[in-house]
Amino acid sequence: MVRWLAWWRHPEFQLGLREMAAVSPGLAAWGLMTGVAMVKSGMSPLEAVAMSLLVFAGSSQLAAIPLIAAGAPVWVIWATAFCVNLRFVVFSAHMRPFFMHLPLRWRLFNGYLTADLSYVMFTKRFPHPATDAIGQRNQLAYLGGGSLFNWSSWQAASLLGIALAHSIPTEWGLGFAGILALLGVGCSLASTTLRRVSAGVAAMAAVAAFALPFKLNIVVAIAAAVALCLMLEHLPPTRQAPPGKGPA
Repeated sequence: MVRWLAWWRHPEFQLGLREMAAVSPGLAAWGLMTGVAMVKSGMSPLEAVAMSLLVFAGSSQLAAIPLIAAGAPVWVIWATAFCVNLRFVVFSAHMRPFFMHLPLRWRLFNGYLTADLSYVMFTKRFPHPATDAIGQRNQLAYLGGGSLFNWSSWQAASLLGIALAHSIPTEWGLGFAGILALLGVGCSLASTTLRRVSAGVAAMAAVAAFALPFKLNIVVAIAAAVALCLMLEHLPPTRQAPPGKGPA
C-alpha cells in the first residue's frame, strides 16, 4: 500500500495521468461503442466482460466481433486479431531498452497496460532510455500514470456499454464516434512520411478488397502496408550533391 501511495504521489505519475485525461473522451467513446458492439453481436454479458478485461485491444476486438458473429473459422479470427495487433510487436521492440531492468512480471504487467496512445505519449516525452536509477523511475512512473488512466477509462466505458447495450439506440451514432476515435489514434501515429504513405496504401487496399468475406480486407490492407514499408526501408539512400555543388 505504501509503495502504491509513493507511485501515486510521484510528479511524473501525476503528469501521465493529466496528459492522458486530456485525450480520454475519444477513448471513452470508442470503449463505449466496443462494449455495445460486443453485446449486439450476440455475445453474453459475461463473455463481453471477459473479452474487455482479457483482450484489452479495441481495434482487434472490433475486427474479431463481426467474425465471431458470422461464425468464421477460428483460424481466421486469430489471424485477423494477430495482424491487427502486429504494431504492438514494434512498440515492444522500441520500449525494450527502457524497461529491461525490470523483473519479468513487471514487464508483462506494463505490456498488458500499454496501448497506442500511452505508447505515443511516453515516447514523445522520453525519446531515449534513462541511464540512471532516478531517470528510470521517472519513466516508469509516467508510463504507469498514463497507462493506468487509459486502462481505467477504457474499461469503465466498455463495461458501461455492455450494461446499457440493449438500452442505447443505434441512432446515437456510436459507430461513427468509434471511427473518429480510431482516426485520432491513427493520425497521432502517422508522424513520418513513411508512416503516412503506408497508412494511405492500407486505406486504399482495404477499400479495393472490401468485397472479401469475413472482413479479410483488413488483413489485405495490413499486408500491403507492411510490404510497402519493407520495400521502402531497403531502398538505397538518395545521393546528395557535395557541399557547394548544386544542380547544373
